[in-house]
Amino acid sequence: MANSSRQIHPPIEKKTLWAWTLGTFFGAGLLKPGPGTYGSIAALLLWYGAAHALHPSFAALTTGTVLAAILVTLIGIPAATIVARESGREDPGHVVIDEVAGQLIALIAITPGWRHAAISLILFRLFDILKPPPIRQLERLPEGTGIMMDDVAAGVLALVCAQIFQTFV
Repeated sequence: MANSSRQIHPPIEKKTLWAWTLGTFFGAGLLKPGPGTYGSIAALLLWYGAAHALHPSFAALTTGTVLAAILVTLIGIPAATIVARESGREDPGHVVIDEVAGQLIALIAITPGWRHAAISLILFRLFDILKPPPIRQLERLPEGTGIMMDDVAAGVLALVCAQIFQTFV
């Protein structure tokens, strides 16, 4: 979870369908407990499924993962903003598009095997939960930008660590 999930105003009855669908990553964010972990696992499973169903080259998988992470981040900022406003919360726990973006970043240039994918997942969730500097400072950015950017930074940190791990193990 990025910022606190504190109430900032009463929730709005009318929901913007596209924002809620993407913000909760097709409902993964509505699962309990730990919606962020479900969002991360959903991203990992989609990446893993695509890697094994399409059999892309390593370069194509890496490029596709980069493009997917950028697209999810760009779509996630307005979606997270809308869902946060309509929820009346700064950073509602059910918004998990940020975890999807961060997890995709953590998977860039990872060998598409379960061991490396699991390490990527564990590292991302660890950095997303602990929020070491400067990750915590990024959640202070306004609305959807703050919701997304701390997870983007956690993904980058997980990517660096996963690459080091993958090099030596």
